[in-house]
Amino acid sequence: MITGSSAVYTVKRVSLLLLGSFLMAFNINTFVHAGGLLPGGFTGLTILFQQIALRYGNIQLPFSIIYFVLNSIPAAICFKYIGKKFTLYSLLVIVVSGVLTDWMPSMFIDFLQLHDILLSAVFGGILNAVGISLCLYADATSGGTDFIAIFISEKYHKESWNFIFAGNCVILAVAAYLFSLDKALYSVIFQFTTTMGLSSLYHGYQQKTLLIITNKPDEVYTVIKEKTNHAATSFKGFGYFDKAERTLLYSVVSAHETAALVTAIEKIDPGVFINVIRTEQLNGRFYTRPRD
Repeated sequence: MITGSSAVYTVKRVSLLLLGSFLMAFNINTFVHAGGLLPGGFTGLTILFQQIALRYGNIQLPFSIIYFVLNSIPAAICFKYIGKKFTLYSLLVIVVSGVLTDWMPSMFIDFLQLHDILLSAVFGGILNAVGISLCLYADATSGGTDFIAIFISEKYHKESWNFIFAGNCVILAVAAYLFSLDKALYSVIFQFTTTMGLSSLYHGYQQKTLLIITNKPDEVYTVIKEKTNHAATSFKGFGYFDKAERTLLYSVVSAHETAALVTAIEKIDPGVFINVIRTEQLNGRFYTRPRD
């Protein structure tokens, strides 16, 4: 997550979104087109529509128009129910990446045209993950199925990735039937690489459990509350190493908050002992920062 004053924050946010948009458009015009691949979500659906129109109607449809139409309804829903600024910044990504995909100068497109489909799938997936991660760090999304996933998650507290995965499978099945099975299978590698890249680059949707043994529980809890707005549970214990009573604080925070929080706690209590554990599943109330 990016931080700073209001003006600086806005500049950083827009800069990350523009860079992410450029990388996604560049990726479509190089790795994706070179390998004949179909990315996941609305981007893949848009490319599929383009290929069908070109193959069966000899009509060359612009990427941006199809992409904008597909995103219009999910964007309107998120604008009403999730957050206005969040949706508008996401629309900036959609518009810029869509326009760049259609109008990117050929000098960039000709710069990288691989003839190995596997290389296109792997490195295209990595570049796609980087572009999407930049948007997520700027508190926005690349649009499409992300809108749907966020809406279902925040309004109904249910996971929607299984439905999105099923939708991607339908897109790939149609592409395999109409065009080529091997391109569809290489597209699976592209999508898998993107997913693995995102899990490594962005941790905003993950949680970490902190087990904190400290002599200053009140001060440490104050830092946790101020920096993350999360609570903590206190346990009394006994330290056998120095034969003294200790306090164990148990708290769960968002993964992207962990590093700064640990640093702040160590400043308050240099002798603190902290065990950070990745949280695999969390049930119950957990504070989620509202989207702007």
